[in-house]
Amino acid sequence: MLKLFKYLQKREWLLVLYSFVFIIVQVWLDLKLPDYMAEITILVERKGSAMADILAAGGKMLLCALGSLAASFIVGFFASRIAAGFAMRLRAHIFEKTLSFSMEEFQSFSTASLITRSTNDITQVQMIIAMGLRAIVKAPILAAWAIWKIADKSWQWTATTGGAVVFLLLMLTVVVIFAIPKFKMIQRLTDSLNRVTRENLTGIRVVRAYNAEAFQQEKFERANHELTSTNLYASRVMAIIQPGMGLLMSGLSLAIYWIGAYLIDAAAMPEKLTLFSDMVVFSAYAMQVIMAFMLLTMIFIMMPRASAAAKRINEVLSTKATIREGTAVASEAGKRGEIEFRNVSFKYPDAAEYVLRDISFHAKAGETVAFIGSTGSGKSTLINLIPRFYDATQGDVLVEGIHVRNYKQEVLHNKIGYVPQRAVLFSGTVASNVAYGDNGKDRSDLEDVHRAVEIAQGREFVEKLEGGYEGTVAQGGTNLSGGQKQRLAIARAICRKPEIYIFDDSFSALDYKTDYVLRSRLKQETKGATTLIVAQRIGTIRDADRIIVLDEGRVVGMGRHEELLKTCRVYQEIAYSQLSKEELVNG
Repeated sequence: MLKLFKYLQKREWLLVLYSFVFIIVQVWLDLKLPDYMAEITILVERKGSAMADILAAGGKMLLCALGSLAASFIVGFFASRIAAGFAMRLRAHIFEKTLSFSMEEFQSFSTASLITRSTNDITQVQMIIAMGLRAIVKAPILAAWAIWKIADKSWQWTATTGGAVVFLLLMLTVVVIFAIPKFKMIQRLTDSLNRVTRENLTGIRVVRAYNAEAFQQEKFERANHELTSTNLYASRVMAIIQPGMGLLMSGLSLAIYWIGAYLIDAAAMPEKLTLFSDMVVFSAYAMQVIMAFMLLTMIFIMMPRASAAAKRINEVLSTKATIREGTAVASEAGKRGEIEFRNVSFKYPDAAEYVLRDISFHAKAGETVAFIGSTGSGKSTLINLIPRFYDATQGDVLVEGIHVRNYKQEVLHNKIGYVPQRAVLFSGTVASNVAYGDNGKDRSDLEDVHRAVEIAQGREFVEKLEGGYEGTVAQGGTNLSGGQKQRLAIARAICRKPEIYIFDDSFSALDYKTDYVLRSRLKQETKGATTLIVAQRIGTIRDADRIIVLDEGRVVGMGRHEELLKTCRVYQEIAYSQLSKEELVNG
C-alpha cells in the first residue's frame, strides 16, 4: 500500500498536511465540549448562578460543535480531493503501463484481471484514502488526548473504560481472524466473475450456435455463487460490529453512571457535586475513547481488501516491459522499406521448443514477399517480430537497415501498415476506424479515407450504410460481416501510406474475385512499398515476387510460384490440395 503513495503529488501532500492540522483542531474542539458540559453542570447545581453564565457556557459548546463540524467538512473535502485525484492518476498509470506491454506481459495478466485492477481495485484504494485519512490520523490523537484528560479521574471509571477497550479489541480480533482472509479472496473471485461474463458476451454467437446457454449459465452461477457466498461470510462476520459497538457504548455509559452513583452516594456533601460533574465529563471522554477505537476498527476492516487491491495494482505498475525503447528515429539512407532477417530464431517465454529456427531473408522496397505453410509453422509469429510484438530470441531483425530494437517504437510503427488475422474495429464511425491512429495526417481531410476504402473494395457497402463514411461501427464491428470488417482493416493500413505493409492472413474472409481485384489495386497503389503477406490460399500469393515456405518453423522453400512447384515438396502438397494441375499451370 505504501508503495503507491509515491504517485501522490506535492499539492496532495500539502492537502494531507492541511488535513492533519484541521483534524487536530477538530479533536481539540470535540474534547472541549465535555469541559463546558462540566461547567454547565456545576453552574446548574450551584445556587445563585446567573442564567447568563449558563447561556455563555452553552454558547461556547455550540461554537465548539459548529467549529468541529466545519473542520470535519474541510477535512472531508481535502480527503475526497486527494483520493479522487490519486485514483485518476493510478488509472492513467495502469492504462499507460498496459499500452507499453508486449504480448509476453499480456500473457501474465488476463484481460478480465487488468480491467478489475484498473476499476474495482483502484476504487478500494480510493475509499481507504478518502475515509482512512481522517480515521488513521484522528483515532490515535483522539484516543491519546481523551485518555490524558481522564487519567486523573476515578480508577473505577478508568478500569471500566479499559475493560470496554479490551472487549472492543477482542471483537476486532474475531474480525481479523475470520473476515480478513475472505476479503483477500473477494478480489480474485471478482476477476473470475468478470472473466466468465466477458467470455459469454464476446462469444455470444458461438454460445447460441451450440445451444450452450445452460452451460454458460452454470459457469456464471458457479462463479457468482462463490463470490456471493464469500461476500456473505465476510459480511456476516462484520455484522457483529455494529450491535457490538452499540452494546459496548450503552454498557459503558451504564457502568460509568452506576459506579458514579455509588461513588456519589458514599462521598461527603461537598464532594458530591464535584463527583457528579466528573461523572458527566468522564462519560463524554470515555465515549470519545471508544469512538477513537471504533475508527481504528473501521480501518482494520477496510485495510485488508484495500491492501490486497494495492498489491494487485503494484503488480501491474512494477512489471518491467520486456520490449525496451530504442533511440533511433531515422533509417539508413537508400534502404526505405527494406526488411532483413538474419539467422532469426524464436521461442515463446517459458516454452521449451523454438517456434522459428534460423530464418534468413531479405525483402527490398517494392517487393511482395509471401509466407505460406501448414498451421503452426510459424508464419504469424515471424511477421510479429517486425513491429516488435515480440523480440527475436536469437538473430537480427532489421527494418530499413536498422535493428528493430534500436528504433523508437513510435517511429518503427509509423513505418508499418499492419492488418492482423482477426480484423479489429473500434466503436465509432467508418471514417474514424479507417483514419485510426497517429500518422501525422490531417484527420479532417477524408480524401485519403475514401481512396483507401475504394482500394480495399469497400466503397459499395460503406456507401450503403446509413450515414455512409460517418456510419456507426459497433464495438468490435459486430454490425458488419467478416468480409466487411476485413476490408475496413485493410483500408486502415492503406490510409496510413506506410513504407511496409503486413497482411497476416488478411484476405481469408474475401471471395476469390474480391481478393484478386483488391490485390491488383493494392499492387498499383503501393509500388514503392514492401508488402509481406501471410496466406493459406495459393491464389492469394502466386503472383508474389518471392514466396517463403515454412514447415515446423524452418524455411523449406523460397522462390517464385513456378519454381516452388518444381522444387519444394511442401509447397506442392499445399498447392495440389487447393488447385488442379491445369489451374496451377495456367493460372
